[in-house]
Amino acid sequence: MGEPLDELYFKWLYRQVADPEIESQELTFWKILRVLYTTEFVSLVSFDENRISDAKDLRKEFVDSEGLEGVDPEWIELGCSLLELMVGLSRRLAFEGDGRPHYWFWMHLMVNLGLDRFNDSRRFRKTSVDYILDDLIQRRYGSDGHGGFFPLQNPQKDQRRVELWYQLNAYLNEREERRARGEDVP
Repeated sequence: MGEPLDELYFKWLYRQVADPEIESQELTFWKILRVLYTTEFVSLVSFDENRISDAKDLRKEFVDSEGLEGVDPEWIELGCSLLELMVGLSRRLAFEGDGRPHYWFWMHLMVNLGLDRFNDSRRFRKTSVDYILDDLIQRRYGSDGHGGFFPLQNPQKDQRRVELWYQLNAYLNEREERRARGEDVP
């Protein structure tokens, strides 16, 4: 018998943002991405359910790309993990802001959360990461978005009350405005 569906899916998600062939623990992120995979995202702001729909679309893509048959439809409808949410967001960022999902995932989403430093060679306390993730999910970050996915220098609204789609767009717009002024923008 092969690997369980959840494990196959986790490895597929990992491949969306990292290279599973790399062996150096300083360049792999299996541990932190597994924490993201096992942490459920819940929508606290209207229309963030749309980002959860993106996760379900990822599951359908996985099933199709792997040629899997007979997958229980209830599995597709399970809650959304933070990893799924972030893969979905990185794809939307790549489409809206150019670039590759891999870049947006690591250089923006993971960096903005302060999770990029947790490679497999580093020991970390899961509870420390849980606090970061809980603050993100519960929207206990700055009104300017710092501590969340999309920190802004000049927010027009309290980002804790803005749906993720509009946070993403404000983030991209602000980056573009800064770039147009000649600022060095990652």
